[in-house]
Amino acid sequence: MTDTIPIVVQLPYHLRNLAGVKGDAQVVVAGPVTIRSVLDAVEANYPMLRGTIRDYETGNRRPFLRFFACGEDWSLESVDRELPAAIAKGEEPLIVLGSIAGG
Repeated sequence: MTDTIPIVVQLPYHLRNLAGVKGDAQVVVAGPVTIRSVLDAVEANYPMLRGTIRDYETGNRRPFLRFFACGEDWSLESVDRELPAAIAKGEEPLIVLGSIAGG
């Protein structure tokens, strides 16, 4: 839906450090704004992140990472489902959140 409005992506601290990003990452997505298209743009702009958010072979989300859009967990949604308009307009971020497990 957008080709000039940057999509805001909040990355976990360790991925921001790896990418050398201070604050939120911003990417431009041509065509429908989906998790797949946003992550494709993130990996194109920050190639050092390839394989850290999605598996190289399957493209599946890495364990212990979650996706949030407009306050809702999108981790189990289709990566090709269009994200809410607020994200496509750059008003809200797509959040990539690292989860913690253990006891």
